[in-house]
Amino acid sequence: MRRGMRTRNGAVRTLATAAVAVLLAAGCTARSGPGDDGRGTEREPSPSSSASGTARSSHASVLAVKIDNVRAARPQTGLDAADVVYVEPVEGGLSRLMAIYATELPDQVGPVRSARESDLELLRQFDEPTLAFSGAQRKLLPLIDEAPLRAEPPADGDAAASDAYARDAGRPAPHNLYLHPGRLMSEAPGADALTTGFRYGPAPAGGAAESSHTVRYPAARFTFTWSQSRDSWLVAMDGEPAVTPDGRRLAPATVVVQHVDVRMSDFHDSRGSFTPYVETVGTGRAEVLRDGRAHEATWQRPSAEDGTAFRSAEDGTPVNFADGQVWVVFAQAR
Repeated sequence: MRRGMRTRNGAVRTLATAAVAVLLAAGCTARSGPGDDGRGTEREPSPSSSASGTARSSHASVLAVKIDNVRAARPQTGLDAADVVYVEPVEGGLSRLMAIYATELPDQVGPVRSARESDLELLRQFDEPTLAFSGAQRKLLPLIDEAPLRAEPPADGDAAASDAYARDAGRPAPHNLYLHPGRLMSEAPGADALTTGFRYGPAPAGGAAESSHTVRYPAARFTFTWSQSRDSWLVAMDGEPAVTPDGRRLAPATVVVQHVDVRMSDFHDSRGSFTPYVETVGTGRAEVLRDGRAHEATWQRPSAEDGTAFRSAEDGTPVNFADGQVWVVFAQAR
């Protein structure tokens, strides 16, 4: 398996609360507009950016890409190559993905969409990661510029001015912006850049047999179904199989449902809907799905610079993940 060298650290279950429905759905529709959520695309290129057509850096840290996840954006490109996929709530009860690349850089990733305030806290666990995103709300841009990361949106918000980005004429905007990672980074940084705090190894003892597990947002739904033949969890989004552009199912080896506090941030979109802020520093409960079993766990992340540790809720021992791709779904804590 391509991630075999990594060394760093059944009933359907529904996770939704009225509180998160109010938080995420208030003042929003589930429809995407013609622009990029009303978030500004006017920004100066970062000092590391260029239009030379060559890779900008050999910086040995991860690449994080914000990826669209409404129906019009599917099937997404490059998700199957990610080491970690984070699923986060956004406005209107919808979801967005952040894909983390360390062991492989695919030829293309997308559709790329805008950044959120809580992305900055989540990415502090990595050493100056590169963040690829389509734009951000104008008031958020100073926070992105101050964050310890390498921001790489399209130059001046224009894909045509950025050699790393391109528009797919066969898709409607804003669901048609794609990144060529090899034009941002000369090579994949390697497994040591995955400073997530995750542990990989033999399956933990115990757990309950689980054939299918569902997480619900107010306007989005994720179901993970165990496939014995693939030793992985087949992903479905909004009731439809999640696939690559050539029809292969997305199938992480480990799925984590991480229960977090979700509050309103200080930022809102063009419709006046406030962005959910996902609190990824702290402690809480989680379910770790691997090998067809669900393990009740706790999570702990003492500070933004730390990775997240998962321990058995029963005896406090570390919970190992299976080798391969990990999906982390942030769900509102109850």
